[in-house]
Amino acid sequence: MRHVVVRRFVWLITVAVSLTWGGATAQARRPLQPLLDDAKPGSTLVLEPGVYAGPAVLDKPLTLDGQGKVTIDGEGRGTVLLVDTDGATIAGLRLVGSGTSHNDLDSGIQVRGKYNVIKDNVIDDTLFGIDLQQSNNNIVRRNRISSKDIELGMRGDAIRLWYSYDNRIIDNVVTNSRDIVVWYSRDNTISGNTASGGRYSLHFMYSQYNLVENNVFFDNSVGIFVMYSDGVVLRNNHIRNATGTTGVGIGFKETSDLVVENNQVLYCANGLYIDVSPYQPDTINRFTNNLIAYNGIGVSLLSDWSGNEFRNNQFKGNLTQVAVGGGGTATRHLWEGNHWDDYEGFDLNGDGIGDTPHEMYSYADRLWMDIPSAQFFKGSPLLEVLDFLERLAPFSPPKLLLRDAVPVMRVSSES
Repeated sequence: MRHVVVRRFVWLITVAVSLTWGGATAQARRPLQPLLDDAKPGSTLVLEPGVYAGPAVLDKPLTLDGQGKVTIDGEGRGTVLLVDTDGATIAGLRLVGSGTSHNDLDSGIQVRGKYNVIKDNVIDDTLFGIDLQQSNNNIVRRNRISSKDIELGMRGDAIRLWYSYDNRIIDNVVTNSRDIVVWYSRDNTISGNTASGGRYSLHFMYSQYNLVENNVFFDNSVGIFVMYSDGVVLRNNHIRNATGTTGVGIGFKETSDLVVENNQVLYCANGLYIDVSPYQPDTINRFTNNLIAYNGIGVSLLSDWSGNEFRNNQFKGNLTQVAVGGGGTATRHLWEGNHWDDYEGFDLNGDGIGDTPHEMYSYADRLWMDIPSAQFFKGSPLLEVLDFLERLAPFSPPKLLLRDAVPVMRVSSES
């Protein structure tokens, strides 16, 4: 009971200041905290339409329902609504006006509990959107989230998981925020979300066994980046237009036991970016049935590594299908049954498999991989002429970059 009295005392001081400086506008905003304090645990509080003053703290299991007609305004101070309980439901609210402190993670909603449901809310003009810390078994569903209108790198994250397990992040729409981040968190499901206009659509750090499926990420600097996070499954995601000098559709750094299947990665500077992955000994990353199309580089391997398997993928319209940094090759990875639109062989017996392997060699057009200053001329007539002359009369034996023994000639009409 003591914490309720203290909170009401702080609220009275806040209201007095707001009335002194805010005038009639502040008077029109009904305070939310007393309503939360008076509600009985386990009850449903349906707010009357209007604008309510935050910040506020919910510290009991309660259903708080705005029915799409309620705005809670943090008035530029702290987090608009802190959910510090288990088993609460927050629905149908618009939350605006958080503070601007990155240290305090000023957010639309902070969750510090388990078995909570955060659904059908609109969160805008807040630094961070929804922040979960050490919070398990929550559902974050059908929320629309955007950040404050400031420089991209200074915005907060739309959805942030920190040491949080078994959560479901489903069917949210994120625009003009910074990242969706999953850090030190495992066994979460991220499904059916749409994100655009940000930096990392989805960023994993030290987070194992997460499922990412049926998401749409476009017009971000990076689609998905998985760092130091083993056992992640990426399935049925659509990623496009990750452009710019650092644009990456899906990137991996020191990450093992991946399943990457049935994804579409289109119109990115780098379709797949792979850095020292898989990292753990005796592990394999499996890339299956993905469409990698119309990218600057289809698959960019940072170094001569091993342990990735590429089966039944489609490589179409990429300026460079596969690039390997450091003068290395991709021959220590398995390439099998992929469709390559630049395959130059035939299928005389009509079985759908090329009669000869698809082999990619390193000619003069690969100069830009090894000489950074030459990247300016990538795709230029100069390098194309050099490449033609090298293929016509090589000055030295070209280096085999990769070999697919059973290239697929035809692809399904759905692709």
